[in-house]
Order: sequence, then C-alpha cells, then structure tokens
Amino acid sequence: MGVIRTDKWLRDLYENPIELCEKLESYFEDAQSFEICSYLSLYGMYHHPARNGNKLLEKLKENKVWEVVQTEERELRNKWRGPAIPIFIFPADTTNQKIQRDLNGKSGIAFKDKLFLFLSANNTEDEIRALFTHEYNHICRLSNYKKDEKDYTLIDAIILEGLAESAVFEHVGDRFTASWTEYYSPKQLKSMWNNLLLPNKDLSKNDRNYRNILYGLHRYPKMAGYCVGYYLAKKYMDEQSLTSSDLLSTETETIAQLNNEG
Repeated sequence: MGVIRTDKWLRDLYENPIELCEKLESYFEDAQSFEICSYLSLYGMYHHPARNGNKLLEKLKENKVWEVVQTEERELRNKWRGPAIPIFIFPADTTNQKIQRDLNGKSGIAFKDKLFLFLSANNTEDEIRALFTHEYNHICRLSNYKKDEKDYTLIDAIILEGLAESAVFEHVGDRFTASWTEYYSPKQLKSMWNNLLLPNKDLSKNDRNYRNILYGLHRYPKMAGYCVGYYLAKKYMDEQSLTSSDLLSTETETIAQLNNEG
C-alpha cells in the first residue's frame, strides 16, 4: 500500500485530530476515532493543534517527507523482502518534552500491518530515513519471526528494538542512530544484561515492570531494555559476521546467546 497521503487529510482536518482519526477506523478493529487518537498520542502523535499549525504543515510538505518515506519504503521493502503496509505520517506532539528532548521531535509506532511516523518541521531527511528504517524493521521482524507479538516477553522486545536500531546503523549510518545507543559503556551494558535484563527476560507485557525496564522508568536505568537489546544484537552480528536483515526470522534466544555465559 505504501505511504498514505495524509497531507491531504491534514489540510482539511488538522484542527480536529479526533475527526482526523475517523479516517483510521477502518485500519483498526473495533476502535473509535477518539480511542485511536488517544492511543497514538501516547507514542508521539499531536493531540492538540499547534499555534503555528499551518506553517508546520507547509514545512513538512516543503521537506517532502511523504516522498522521502515512499522512496525509503520501496528500497527497504525490496532489500528486506518486507510486506506492503499502509504508512501514515502525522505531526509530532510539540508539547511532549521527552520526544522533543531525547528524540529530536520525532517518534513512531509499528503494528504488524501498519506503521505511523510522527514528525516535526526541523527533522532532516536522514533523520526521517532513520526513523522509518527503525519502524519498518519492526514490521519485517514481526512478519518473519514465527512468534505472535501478543506472546512477546521482555527479551523478545529488547531484541526487536536492538535489531531495528542496528538496521539504522547499517542503512543510514552511525551518526543517525538514536542517542540512547551511547548512554552506557560495553562494561555497563554487560552488567545490566546479567543483573537486570536476564533475570527478568520472561516478563510478559502485562507485568508493570515490562515497560519500566524496557524504557528505564522509575528506578531503572534510562532506556535500559533498548540499550541492552542494541548491545546484544550488535554483539551477535559482529561475532557471526551477519547483518540485521539476516536475523529477521532468527530466534530471540539465539541472538541473545542465552546458551552462553554473559
């Protein structure tokens, strides 16, 4: 399906994001527009129009973000033999300090059958490519790995994230990997793996510590699960001389080398 021209939706409906999300109801099973809007806003979509909304939309069009993503989709779908899924682009939430501070005003979320990108006016083409690469790698992992996403445990989630950011490293370059890839030293990451992630590897999504450890909330190290997942994925790929695309269907336990010490 490729990139949906949400710029045309935004032209008429930007001021009312809930009404805008009515156009998404057919892509979600048994969900109403206000529920979709609320859920997407948790992951970075705007939920209140910005004061300079018209300028923002014009800047996104000027930056040709829809065309950039469409080009990347064609390239990566061919490279990874990935599925054709609808891709939606909306403005990011300018009031979300974490997104603005830690992610340079961009975010996204991937489902097995659709993908959303939330962008700001200042995002460069390479930043957009990096974000799309990360999210589309999720799509390809979810479609290739035999385990159902609803059954994912914490170890599955951190490897999912680690593979996606490894793909950014390979496809776009290390300058455009997420800032969290440099939060910790290899020694610290190994310690976090052995002392935090490994003992909790089987946590289900329903466990409150699943998200706390994955994102490093409350008392846990910042972005702990993401950082350790990237460490494990890169370590395995380097040792085996493989790329992230080689591992789209590889067992989580193999990538994490759970049969090995450390």
